[in-house]
Amino acid sequence: MILAPLLAMTLVLAACAPASQKVAGFRKTETPIWSAAAFAPGQIVGDWRQVAAHAARPDGCAAGGLTITPTGAGLRLDGTLCLNGQTQRIATTARPIGPGRLAVEGMEDWWILWVDSGYRTLAIGTPSGRFGFVLDRGAPAPDRLAAARELFDFNGYIPAAFRPL
Repeated sequence: MILAPLLAMTLVLAACAPASQKVAGFRKTETPIWSAAAFAPGQIVGDWRQVAAHAARPDGCAAGGLTITPTGAGLRLDGTLCLNGQTQRIATTARPIGPGRLAVEGMEDWWILWVDSGYRTLAIGTPSGRFGFVLDRGAPAPDRLAAARELFDFNGYIPAAFRPL
């Protein structure tokens, strides 16, 4: 008779324990991910320099860059990015599909996790966590790079994989 209540209490306590987080790519997928609702796609037109990325190893590729130009279909993306330690050529279009979200042709959707108020720094990730990176219009200010890092952490990205380039 005593075993039944004890077993029930054990099951209740086990249900209260935090679930183990599943990690896909560089993100704990059970952690909610948020995009910047006030993001204005037209504000990111111009030249960008990649200043950080998530990578499994610190010795990956060099920093990339991206030029963003407006088109009738949305935005044209041209350049090279270091994504998980691999140089990837980017020559595609993106179109807004929601607040802070871009459908990038040939790739998974990019979510703008954070942009500073002057549109100088962008933190871009994916719900899958396959990659995450930071673009800046010049040399990144330490406070903006720290803010981008914190936003990745808040969105479930693994802090140890964040690499300034």
